[in-house]
Amino acid sequence: MEDLASHEGFRHLSTIAGLFVDLRYGGNDNFVGRNLYGELDCAWLHRDAADALEAALATLKLERPDLSMIVLDALRPQRVQEALWQALEGTSLTMYLANPVVGSIHSFGMAVDISLIDNQARELDMGTPFDDLTERSHPALENKFLAEGRLTHAQIANRLLLRKVMTQHGFHGISTEWWHFDHGDRQHVRTDYPRVL
Repeated sequence: MEDLASHEGFRHLSTIAGLFVDLRYGGNDNFVGRNLYGELDCAWLHRDAADALEAALATLKLERPDLSMIVLDALRPQRVQEALWQALEGTSLTMYLANPVVGSIHSFGMAVDISLIDNQARELDMGTPFDDLTERSHPALENKFLAEGRLTHAQIANRLLLRKVMTQHGFHGISTEWWHFDHGDRQHVRTDYPRVL
């Protein structure tokens, strides 16, 4: 982790022009309610994911010059994944985390948690905040919650815009978190990419 600056396979998020970064596990605004990163600089992605994110941001800017992206989590070291798992272990909420034994794609720098912001740096309304561990965060249930009036057309449109620009550049969303995107096949990542401890 501490040697990433000298590792050519990783890229710091500050090198992506116009990208905003607010790593929520580096503060108290997360489901654990405390800073899990401490002095660690986790504003990194593997270069493959970072390059794709840069391209996704450029696509967004072409379509919506009034918007940008904000990264809420990027490289999450294995030691932090273990701490998150321990916070939820024994509850049904572990469904929202990769078991650290298998390895989170975040720990390879190949996953990003992200949202959209307007030109006043305000996050768009996605129906739930980041780290909301309820079914309203599930992309797979959006139509159900729209029909029930628990999500609005505007909230879903914001999610769809985010998904569209991310998937155009090789990212894949998951069924339980509107903010999470993997880059590349998970099994391939776990086999062929370095895990940051």
